[in-house]
Amino acid sequence: MSELLKTPLHDLHVEMGAKMVPFAGYNMPVQYPAGVMKEHLHTRDQAGLFDVSHMGQVVLRGERAAAALEQLVPVDIIDLPVGKQRYAFFTNEQGGVLDDLMVANYGDFIYVVVNAACKEQDIAYMRASLGSDVELEVLDDRALIALQGPVAAQVLARLQPELKSMLFMDVREVEIEGMSCLVSRSGYTGEDGYEISLPGDQAERFCRLLLQQPEVALIGLGARDSLRLESGLCLYGHDITTETTPVEASLLWAISKVRRADGERAGGFPGADRIFEQMRNASELRQKRVGLIATGKAPVREGAELVNIEGIKIGEVTSGSFGPSIGNPVAMGYLAREYAALDTEVYALVRGKALPMKVASMPFVKQRYYRGEG
Repeated sequence: MSELLKTPLHDLHVEMGAKMVPFAGYNMPVQYPAGVMKEHLHTRDQAGLFDVSHMGQVVLRGERAAAALEQLVPVDIIDLPVGKQRYAFFTNEQGGVLDDLMVANYGDFIYVVVNAACKEQDIAYMRASLGSDVELEVLDDRALIALQGPVAAQVLARLQPELKSMLFMDVREVEIEGMSCLVSRSGYTGEDGYEISLPGDQAERFCRLLLQQPEVALIGLGARDSLRLESGLCLYGHDITTETTPVEASLLWAISKVRRADGERAGGFPGADRIFEQMRNASELRQKRVGLIATGKAPVREGAELVNIEGIKIGEVTSGSFGPSIGNPVAMGYLAREYAALDTEVYALVRGKALPMKVASMPFVKQRYYRGEG
């Protein structure tokens, strides 16, 4: 076993009493003394501070950077406006998802954030695929911090007032207390908030400034997972994999119009033919990602089989937890298409018992991204 990597905030986590666990090759905080439930509710009510420095941060430069990256994803990168960010995913030749990622246009460069567990393969894939005229720089000397919650904007505006005017998926390069930051108004909790990339050697000072604000508390991986699940957001390697296509994963909204079969720049990405075929024949899909709400109080975890009234397997749970904001167990998973309609009753097998669940729309809690007043 190789030694676990540490983020620039490792010492701060330990000082604050974090329970540290291995995650994607890093030693990461799963929770702090307050516990997952309180951390989750604090983020929904005030502002949670997350260390996501284990994620991969990459900068692409060159006139062809956007066009080259667009060939790897079913998303419009060429026309992504300066100052905007977009959700994307790499697909393979079978239409499966290799990883999901965020792509931002900063004008002079394209900034990409990839998942921690996939970052080595993603970086190698981009190096091999983008071409020699695209310069790829891995930002391994930078931290990535997320501030999430309904008062995140109010808190961050105390340090840098211009950030308050940003809208959901805006990006901006700014100085905060003398630190050079790449800021996006986005996150992984369903709440309003920001993700901030800054030099690793300044990350602890930045976080201590935020923690001086009375509304801010450190939040670990445990609450990060329950927050994103309540908000219906996929976790790569669980809810989306190389075995699931964007159509099966209910991610059609993320396939840009210009890249669809009837679009101006149709196809040209790996697996386009299979994805377009599934889009044309949705009624013939083998499976579909759905939300599930338990009618009882027992949590249903990842890996639980889903069966019909006759006990025949019809799917599997890919993420499951107690939802602190709604006071009920929630899950997402894949069901055979004929069972995927809203309010269909299915059963999760947990310790030999068949627990009833209903197919429900996601997100389970309303997303509160900031898109402007009114």
